[in-house]
Amino acid sequence: MPGPQQDALFPSDDSPDDAPVPNGPDDGAPAPTPRSAQVEPAPVPAGHQQLAQRLSPRIHFGTSSWSYPGWDGMVWDGEYSERSLSRHGLTAYACHPLLRAVGIDRSFYRPLTATEYAAHAAQVPADFRFVVKCPALVTDAMARDGDGRRAGANPHFLDPEMAWDVFVQPALDGLGGRIGALVFEISPLPPALKADVPALLQRLDRLLHALPPLPPTAPDGVLAVEVRDPDWLTPDFARVLKANGARYCLGLHPRLPPIDAQLPLLRALWPGALVGRWTLHRRHGPRGYERAEQLYQPYRQLMDPDLPTRQALARVIRATAAAGWPVHLTVSNKAEGSAPLSVFALAEAVAEDLAEKVADPPAAG
Repeated sequence: MPGPQQDALFPSDDSPDDAPVPNGPDDGAPAPTPRSAQVEPAPVPAGHQQLAQRLSPRIHFGTSSWSYPGWDGMVWDGEYSERSLSRHGLTAYACHPLLRAVGIDRSFYRPLTATEYAAHAAQVPADFRFVVKCPALVTDAMARDGDGRRAGANPHFLDPEMAWDVFVQPALDGLGGRIGALVFEISPLPPALKADVPALLQRLDRLLHALPPLPPTAPDGVLAVEVRDPDWLTPDFARVLKANGARYCLGLHPRLPPIDAQLPLLRALWPGALVGRWTLHRRHGPRGYERAEQLYQPYRQLMDPDLPTRQALARVIRATAAAGWPVHLTVSNKAEGSAPLSVFALAEAVAEDLAEKVADPPAAG
């Protein structure tokens, strides 16, 4: 299991490793009343209710996790410990009409079982979606010791059988139709591997080709690939994804170019679902998680509004949903300072874009 140094190398914005209380329904059933009523949802402003009604039901916005006490008044109606929120907060979180998805990032550090996934699924309605990260056991090219230091090549890097056993099958069995995207986030690569991108693409092609499609178990679920090195962002990468029916996960992170420079990949893969993870403001640099955490806690304000990224996202989201494809996008507290407030502002931007389209239709003829 990765240790604290691995956390520093590949930080997550997810909750602690506390398993939720399982309460287990079949996938199509309504979410039951949780065993614990100790976390109550915050009252939803009328403006947020109205905004949710204006958005396409294909749009699923969410945060990278759900265990932050600082979201009192936005998501929770009261002060709760991080432990209580991790165990019992997901049902309250899913009561907000603009929070229709959530990320499960802790699966990157430790594979989750089907039972653990099912416990999450049991706490949310059937139209809620999860964006889940594949374990590092598959997506980190380096094996690591107990402190997270590199300990040689990882023999399971992009291994199809391992990916199925520790990730895809448990997620399908546990989350079922609530899967939005299963994300293979490929960790930063050592220079020797980056020097041979064609070999990397062959590995990725073998992995994706061996995995079955997620429908019909997850009707709008997709496999997506996120990278942390710009070396991947080539036409050949797009061809591998398209040939295997996979999506590019838009990675809004300082290790990668800004969003406008990534849009050609999305165009090359059109049409199809949009998957995105907005994880860290560019001002902090590729290793800036700790700095962002220090500046932004307790995550109650938009400390660094990133209007260009938000507006570019809004345009892509609106076009994707309008064409009939699902959108699964999660936001970290480290993106602008408060993940729920980023989601609310992004929803406003999408709705404003829709209003502009209606008010100013294209000229006929």
